[in-house]
Amino acid sequence: MATLYDLLPDAPSILALEPEELAGLAMELILAGEGSGPSRLHPNTFTSLETIGAFPQAVRDEIAHALAEGWNWLIREGLLAPRPGDTHGWHFVTRRGKKLRNRADIAAYANSVLLPRGTLAPTLVNVCWPAYMRGDYDTAVFQAFKELEVSIRDAGGYALEDYGAELARKAFDENRGPLTDIAKPSSERQALAHLMAGALGSYKNPHSHRKVEVGAEEACEMIVLASHLIKIVDARAKANAGSP
Repeated sequence: MATLYDLLPDAPSILALEPEELAGLAMELILAGEGSGPSRLHPNTFTSLETIGAFPQAVRDEIAHALAEGWNWLIREGLLAPRPGDTHGWHFVTRRGKKLRNRADIAAYANSVLLPRGTLAPTLVNVCWPAYMRGDYDTAVFQAFKELEVSIRDAGGYALEDYGAELARKAFDENRGPLTDIAKPSSERQALAHLMAGALGSYKNPHSHRKVEVGAEEACEMIVLASHLIKIVDARAKANAGSP
């Protein structure tokens, strides 16, 4: 019977993990113990000495609490669920849970939760979602802001020679920009031009010239920003199309 100690015998490393990372270890233990009966799917036995393994007594209680966090994350995400009709705390692996077999699967799932594809601008789902899901965060961010640049160019009717921050400033120029909303106060029109230009200058340009180290959460934040700005561009394009 596999124990947590068998998977990762370094107590400090376990205690440094986030709940979703602990959930990956928890899922490996659960699936390793499937053949030993349903007692492996009870929270009390799951955090017992039998499951934790041969860690020193001094850290065993901390590890039990950490492992319980992983168990709770699995329940919260619908990967474990209480057995129907049971009143004693037994759980089972859900259909969603059975698709996630190890730490790598859990990590990919956690990243997908960070970046819900249903909230993204439609163009980004096909353009940068696959790169994000395989962990190529630098590429995903670059593709997201490249798509923003393309959307500004197309909506504003600019040529391929127009690009980057300068393109955004022309398209959203407070007085002459084809994508500016002249009904808004001048200060707001200026601010949006700065925002569009700053986003391309800060997030597209560096990623197009060099390798930029970026983690899953930071990449998610950048892609969500790109999505929001693309939706603004699309809204301005539709408003212009409906204008006399």
